Amino acid sequence: MSTTPSRPTPAEREEIARLLPVPAERDRPGRHHQALKNQLLREFRQDTAPAAAKPRFGVRRLTIVAVPLAAGALAVTLATNGASGPSGPAPGARPNAAAAPGSDRKAPETTPATVLLDRIATVAAAKPARTVRDDQYIHISSRVAWSSQSDADPVLRLDTPHSREVWLSVDGSKPGLLRERGEEIPLAGALDKDGQPVDPVGVPDPTLNSPTYRYLESLPTDPEVLLKKIYDETKGQGPGPDQEAFVTIGDLLREQIAPPKVSAALYKAAALIPGVTVVDDTVDAAGRHGVAVARVHAGERTEWIFDKKSLEFLGERGVMVEDKTWGKAGQVTASTAVLSRGITDKTGEAPGRTG
Repeated sequence: MSTTPSRPTPAEREEIARLLPVPAERDRPGRHHQALKNQLLREFRQDTAPAAAKPRFGVRRLTIVAVPLAAGALAVTLATNGASGPSGPAPGARPNAAAAPGSDRKAPETTPATVLLDRIATVAAAKPARTVRDDQYIHISSRVAWSSQSDADPVLRLDTPHSREVWLSVDGSKPGLLRERGEEIPLAGALDKDGQPVDPVGVPDPTLNSPTYRYLESLPTDPEVLLKKIYDETKGQGPGPDQEAFVTIGDLLREQIAPPKVSAALYKAAALIPGVTVVDDTVDAAGRHGVAVARVHAGERTEWIFDKKSLEFLGERGVMVEDKTWGKAGQVTASTAVLSRGITDKTGEAPGRTG
């Protein structure tokens, strides 16, 4: 017998990656407050570290989604046990014609998740387009709670919900601002030893991992073209192309306001990703109940929560669905709620209007 172990095939490596917990740096949403601050500052000064090394919710860290709101009705058949999977078509629905770009699996037939995402996309597209100047800021006010852990206590412990506000430059040319836990943290370019900005640039080169409003405006509005772009540009990152695409879409909608047609395309692109499900009842950090679009990875479910009647985006939640060393099934790992969204002329001020 040879003493040299054989190298696993790509398929075997993918299966091993799926079965083993992803290292804490990438897979756990919990972060100490200082670590969160440091990550935000790294993102907004265009850190040169590989995108795959950045902590994320699910794969990236949990922050806030900001999507256009619209009125609409929700009529979707939901499976039992609180979640609907991609295992069967909705009555009278047509199967998707093509597989998700970048995925080696066939696209699922139309399911409650694809029906729900199509309705969300329809109402998002119906919102009027905003007139936004380059010198303005996107403003998001929210209520958030993240988990934290330490070497002495590896179990995720959910923080007490608290308020959070962020101002982001529309074109990325100026520093933004984060206001959280009584602190005001500049989101800018290079920082001095005291953490103060010495470079006035905010996000000069936006990407899928660090978008601005202007960058979101430039994205393709064809869902298949958009999803292919996401798969292509995130190839080799994360635990697999499908999970990476799902969390990338979440990132593109998170703490930003996407133009209506782009929001619709992102939701329709998410519907093409295998494994996306529906959770028929969940709750955000403000205690509001809603229906969620979700995906499970490494024993944790990432949920985007929407009002059941209006399809207004409410917030996000992370919840364990399997027992792991860092958490037990049913344990909430992260929770957020968007309270207001709008446009301001300068950092530190509230918008004149929201929605």
